Amino acid sequence: MTLLDDFIGWYFTENPVRAALLGADGYDHTLGDFSEAGFTARERAAERWLERLSAEPTATAQDRTVQDRTMQDRTVDDEIDRDLVVSHLRGAVASARWPEWRRDPAPYLGAIFGSMFTPFQQRLKPEAELVENAVARLAEVPAVLDACRHNLDPDLAADLLVTRGLNQARTARRFLTETVPGEVADPVLRARLAAAAEPAAAAFDAFVTFLEGFTAGGTWRMGEELYSTLLRERELLGYGAAELHEKGRQAWDEIDARMREVAPRVGSGEWGADWRAAMEFLMDDHPETLADMRAEYEAETLRARDFVRDRGLVTFPEGEECQVLPSPEFQRPILAVANYLAPPPLSASRAGVFFVPYTPDGFTPEQVRQRLRTNCRAQMPSIAVHEAYPGHHWHLSWMAANPRKVRKIFRTPYFTEGWALYVEGVLHEQGYFDTPATELAHLDCRIFRAARIVVDTALHCGDMTIEEAETFMATKASLSPGTAKGEVNRYCAWPTQAPSYLTGALEIRRIRDDYAGDLRKFHDEIAGSGGLPLGLARRTVIPG
Repeated sequence: MTLLDDFIGWYFTENPVRAALLGADGYDHTLGDFSEAGFTARERAAERWLERLSAEPTATAQDRTVQDRTMQDRTVDDEIDRDLVVSHLRGAVASARWPEWRRDPAPYLGAIFGSMFTPFQQRLKPEAELVENAVARLAEVPAVLDACRHNLDPDLAADLLVTRGLNQARTARRFLTETVPGEVADPVLRARLAAAAEPAAAAFDAFVTFLEGFTAGGTWRMGEELYSTLLRERELLGYGAAELHEKGRQAWDEIDARMREVAPRVGSGEWGADWRAAMEFLMDDHPETLADMRAEYEAETLRARDFVRDRGLVTFPEGEECQVLPSPEFQRPILAVANYLAPPPLSASRAGVFFVPYTPDGFTPEQVRQRLRTNCRAQMPSIAVHEAYPGHHWHLSWMAANPRKVRKIFRTPYFTEGWALYVEGVLHEQGYFDTPATELAHLDCRIFRAARIVVDTALHCGDMTIEEAETFMATKASLSPGTAKGEVNRYCAWPTQAPSYLTGALEIRRIRDDYAGDLRKFHDEIAGSGGLPLGLARRTVIPG
């Protein structure tokens, strides 16, 4: 048993929902400890684990022998595994200065909703066992919500974050008493689950009332110091927030110039180089309904899969499957864009789900129309590539075969989201976006990610207001005002994540430029290595 094995055992015990969603056995029956004592104990333990793992010696170049290549490779992989966990722990220790569990209902609600929904979506166990585990977790929901009430600090919690939690909590009664039991085929088991859900739903009713009356006086702004620390120590980037902001502005200018060249070739070209006007024209060609949007995304996903296979761009994992489904109800109030649910990497499953961004039930017809416009037919090829082939679904299905357990547990969006945007660029090179409309929409998806870098860094460093950020996203990318509002709301709640897409894509492309080998081999190797911080990802494919 190695020190890393010991750490993984501790991590799973302290994070049972995460462990279960990864496919680890024995953690399905509990939500875990959300008390103040539980959070503070985990913070102190993370500091001790960081100290122990940082002190573990690493092999030097002199220790490795060229004669024993297998041992050399194993030593390099061991070092990368250790450095991956150390980067995770450095991020956790730094983030403890900005305790999410005191500021935001999200850690509590995310555990409840995810643990109740995902097992029924993935179906890794018999239905009776799924219901038994769900009943056990439902019994813990009132205590988790009580812990949130106790832990939220009015001086630290931000009104924006509390409102996000409130909107999600309002979906809980229907979700727990109707949606989740509706996933159960056996009528006796379904009735048992619905009955067990009622006390949890009642606890949510009281929790909604609590949040409605909660006065929050804190800020959602992380600040430049911690933001830069996370970029350098968790993501292992060689720069901080100011440098990242400037990279985003430069990337926006470069993509803007390219879009000005493509825009005159779209439609009648009457807008000349005004690519925003061209995108407005393209956005009017969209599916008629949300159901139509899902069906068209499914067709586009299959087309992307065939294209990638025919071009030999990657090796497909055995048994992979990607469903295309409406986003679950509990996600709709807080997520306005497509997203992906990966197969549990510690299981044998290779089935994932591409969730199409349905609107909340209370949206007006105009709000629904705007959501459809931001999923127009010209944009669908880029989004399907990003979410499915060879983006998230292919990557996370492929990397699940990596034999190194720690790579399946810890990953960063700077690789996973960077990969998905990188492969959009690969398919552009390969001619997948074969009309001016789809090419412009592909570039629009890219400039949108450049705008995210600018906005996220500016918001959290205090250089931009929410209103300014919404205007920026609605004018510097082709987002509708409603979608721009939802996007900015997300950036406020999830600092450093939004820049991961383009930042990661550019870094992966730089690694590829230095790689000696063919394209398919590069893709298989770097994506198969996991979802590593980009400096570690380079070490998996570039010797020395």
